[in-house]
Amino acid sequence: MNADPRIMVMGAGAVGSLFGGLLSDYGYDVTLVGRAAHVNAICKNGLKISGITNRIIKVKATTDPIQADLVLLTTKSYDTKEATRQIPIGDDCDTVILSLQNGLGNLEAISEITGAKKVVGAVTFLGSTFLEAGHIKHTGLGRIIIGELDGSISDRIKTISEFFKNAGILIEMTDDIYARIWDKLIVNVGINAPAALSRAKNGQLLACSETKWVMKEAINEAILVAKKIGVKISDDLFEKTIDVAKKTAQNKCSMLQDFERGKRTEIDSINGAIVMAGKAHGIDTPVNRVLFSLVKGIEMIK
Repeated sequence: MNADPRIMVMGAGAVGSLFGGLLSDYGYDVTLVGRAAHVNAICKNGLKISGITNRIIKVKATTDPIQADLVLLTTKSYDTKEATRQIPIGDDCDTVILSLQNGLGNLEAISEITGAKKVVGAVTFLGSTFLEAGHIKHTGLGRIIIGELDGSISDRIKTISEFFKNAGILIEMTDDIYARIWDKLIVNVGINAPAALSRAKNGQLLACSETKWVMKEAINEAILVAKKIGVKISDDLFEKTIDVAKKTAQNKCSMLQDFERGKRTEIDSINGAIVMAGKAHGIDTPVNRVLFSLVKGIEMIK
């Protein structure tokens, strides 16, 4: 990958717009691909970022995917296959797709369409909230963890890491991206559904002993499932979840944002994934099953 890439953000909502905006502000050739109202506002007035980052950034935006050297895929997990099919990739194109998505199954879904060689995995712990078309709020500091599917520390992930570092975004490389995806999944298991159901910002979850209990029990179930499967998850994931909630205290998690906007959530690939994996391996996951069921119920009512 060359040092002056064309970068497309596919599914530029709160998180995708933050990354794309910061990369564009540094000077990279970035195009945000998103919904018409958001795109139109950005084209007219620039991308407004408030909060930890506070600036208006002139960045290209469109509703139509373009051919790019690096694609940041930031769509919802249930849109992964449809979005991937829309990415212009020719047989002779060296496009790399970097998945910055929540939940399980995204890397497999992308690879099924493009082949695994074009796919790089990543997780992010930055907080960002969509306020209105053309305006997002940077609500939490954090980092990106990036890794090749085969565990190698390749030249291309070193190059991609430099892009993010140049834009002021913390990033590190890993030789086990699947384990780090499970780490992030377990953090999301502890935060997203409890926050969405209680309508709480991340930090507010920690002020109530009852919500902290739910977080811990959901996380403990997910840890049991991960260990049963043989995933090398990190230690002290409940403590890490508390730390993430503190660092993103003012953030409304993506699931809460989905509730407020009347959109479908990613519950199937988060708590739902724990329930399904637990069932497949003979582990009962009652807290995750209740969280999953309540969120699905609210989706149906809407």
